[in-house]
Amino acid sequence: MSNKRGGGSIILATFLVGFMLSQMPLPQFAEWFRPEWVVMILIYWVMALPERVGLGTAVAVGLVLDLIKGSPLGLNVLTLLIICYLTQILYKRLRMFPLVQQAIMVMVLVGINQLVFNWVHGLMGSRSDSLIFLLPALVSALLWPWLFVILRSLRRTFRVG
Repeated sequence: MSNKRGGGSIILATFLVGFMLSQMPLPQFAEWFRPEWVVMILIYWVMALPERVGLGTAVAVGLVLDLIKGSPLGLNVLTLLIICYLTQILYKRLRMFPLVQQAIMVMVLVGINQLVFNWVHGLMGSRSDSLIFLLPALVSALLWPWLFVILRSLRRTFRVG
């Protein structure tokens, strides 16, 4: 019998690395260029293993991200649930796309994440006057092919399935 249910620790480790990368200090000018690591990792695992990583994972990861970032409790949960749901709907198509088209879809999904996040912040009174808050979506799309290749090789090496 093959190890079909193994690899939970690898999935958890990738999210832990994503949490660390999302909190790594950057110079002030580079803050807007920070990719959305946790969102991209969630997109990858939902796309690769939709039967194992889904809405429950999005809730757990979102709560941890809320606590780490100090954002209003439930904000990252909401955005990650939306992204996870959309990825679950599209995962069969996303798997068939070449990496460039996947990167474009990742840009759209991360952009939706950023829009919802900015919209909720706007409801709370801190509004952005420009569209610079969408810059992480572009940076995430540029990094997607490399992240995809790294996560896929991890998944294959450790036979996560």
